[in-house]
Amino acid sequence: MKIIVLTGGTSSERNVAIASGKAIANALRSSGHFVKVIDPMYGISQPEESIIFSSKEIGKEFPSAEELKSFSDKKVFECLSSSLFDNTEFVFLGLHGKFGEDGKVQSVLELRGLKYSGSGVTSSAVAMDKNLSKIIFKEAGICVADWFMADKNTKPISLNEKIRKSMGYPVVVKPNDEGSTVGLSIVKPDVEDVQLGDALNEAFKYSESVMVEKFIEGRELTVAVLGNEPLPLVEIKPKDGFYDYEHKYTKGMTKYICPAEINHEIAEEIQHAAMIAHNLLGCKAYSRVDFRMNAKNEFYCLEVNTLPGMTELSLVPKAATTAGIDFKTLLEKIIQLSIN
Repeated sequence: MKIIVLTGGTSSERNVAIASGKAIANALRSSGHFVKVIDPMYGISQPEESIIFSSKEIGKEFPSAEELKSFSDKKVFECLSSSLFDNTEFVFLGLHGKFGEDGKVQSVLELRGLKYSGSGVTSSAVAMDKNLSKIIFKEAGICVADWFMADKNTKPISLNEKIRKSMGYPVVVKPNDEGSTVGLSIVKPDVEDVQLGDALNEAFKYSESVMVEKFIEGRELTVAVLGNEPLPLVEIKPKDGFYDYEHKYTKGMTKYICPAEINHEIAEEIQHAAMIAHNLLGCKAYSRVDFRMNAKNEFYCLEVNTLPGMTELSLVPKAATTAGIDFKTLLEKIIQLSIN
């Protein structure tokens, strides 16, 4: 099959996308597909593949807000509309974040009549909007952590008062439409006077809308969904601190346990909730649904990722391996589920 792997892009998760794209391209080629790699950040003047994949390693830092402003979304649109995509049978999306996972790229590909991996336009857009997806989950009876939204007119003093009255500390402050913990901070009760203003400023660098969410003390769990089936739970245990960008993409900084060592009935309940969340948003082919679980074994759905990572440290390939599905087979299944 003639496949284009889209990688890189213009989001804060650009470096992660490059790592995902490299892994995807190598595996598809080893399965016998003809693969062309395209980074839409470059527009219609694409460099050699070796240049695309010689870009920065994922590293400890994501692109700064200043660096993101230098990227051109117009070039992405020009690229997707160009002859680079002529005679293509399938587009495998190795993109993450804005202008990759939010329905915009999907809408252009659909206008071109091209088949692509993963969820459609509406599902991608809704899943990327953390506030909207949490409203949907809550209405459907899926437990979510308490939250409210803040805008750029919100003052730290009034926000502090609202937090104390509505949910209490600690809280998570994060952009409403970013992934990979970009712009995310955890504000603790003993230092909120210092941290809250900084947390707001950091989140607003990456989004016009910020979510303030009750932090759930406990265990971090995730469920990959493949087709109509949940894969085994993965528990995520960072060696220190919390599961931030550095812990996600630096070898040895996080321990992954799959299947997660929790009660079988509770595991099934979480998998069931993941399937409901996946289907509520109309997701297709595959996704990853993230949870937090407290000491009372009460679990809370955080979000659905419609284009989860495909790097060597990524969670979906780990869960698939536990289920007896190797990486090449996983990609083939995603292609077939997306086409069908």
